[in-house]
Amino acid sequence: MSIMKKLFITLTIVLFGVSAAYAQDLATVTETYNKGATALSEGNKDAALAAFKEALDGAVALGAEGEEIANNCKNYLPEIQFSIAKELVNNQDYDNAVAELKKTVEMANGFGKEDTAFLAEDLIPQVLMQKANSLLNLKKFADAAKAYQDILDINPSNGVAALRLGAALNSLGDTDGAVEAFKVAMINGQENQAKRQISIILLKAAAASLKAKDYATAVEDALKVNEFGENAKAYQIAAQASQMQKKNSDAINYFEKYLELAPNAKNATQIAFTLGALYQKAGNMVKAVEFYQKAVTDPKFGAEAQKQINALK
Repeated sequence: MSIMKKLFITLTIVLFGVSAAYAQDLATVTETYNKGATALSEGNKDAALAAFKEALDGAVALGAEGEEIANNCKNYLPEIQFSIAKELVNNQDYDNAVAELKKTVEMANGFGKEDTAFLAEDLIPQVLMQKANSLLNLKKFADAAKAYQDILDINPSNGVAALRLGAALNSLGDTDGAVEAFKVAMINGQENQAKRQISIILLKAAAASLKAKDYATAVEDALKVNEFGENAKAYQIAAQASQMQKKNSDAINYFEKYLELAPNAKNATQIAFTLGALYQKAGNMVKAVEFYQKAVTDPKFGAEAQKQINALK
């Protein structure tokens, strides 16, 4: 046998072997793909995901002959991954759900499935919000604060997350952090509620300063309240603290503003009597009589108010 004939026979054997191996590989990939389809039809998404991933690797290695299977795998895989993530959300397994959603985004983008990637990415902050709200309801304030901050790291303009972050921080005693969070909420669609929460925090601080006889700070804190909306109680605290500092002119100003905002308050007649006394001390007898007259019906100070009116006329 000639060398050329031997070479031809050897080459034929080699090519036959490659062809047989290739056919076997295609059959294996197809079988793996079918296992994935069966698992998917049976609702076993984890098994389907694993099978389609294996089939995809094999199909890609086959080149053009495996292209159809590869494309089918690329269609199925992101949807299965997304479905697994959504099941975890329904089961309130939020941390694993977020992890699976991130995998979905990466996989879908890699396979050119932009719509699925968008939906999965859009769901992440919603899942984080569900997690944070759950923690807040359970009074796990530190964990809730971290979860709301995670949302704001993704979307700094999420006013609801900022508002609830403020609530969590306030419950932890971090009033400075709470106020800053509420300020973020104010400029992102939650102005009324955020202002109200800031006012409550500052009003408590002003009342505490008044009780501690730190009158200058009490006035300062009370006036800060009014930066977020005029508040009758804030004016009352500012007035009382000013009176204790013998700053009677300021006290008169703040007490009058209190009565303007709360003319029907239970203590309105008592405040009117105090104003009468302050005006009398300041030498303004006309204003003193005016406010004493508003106090004559007060069960405690009415008689004294009438006495002062009679003396000043």
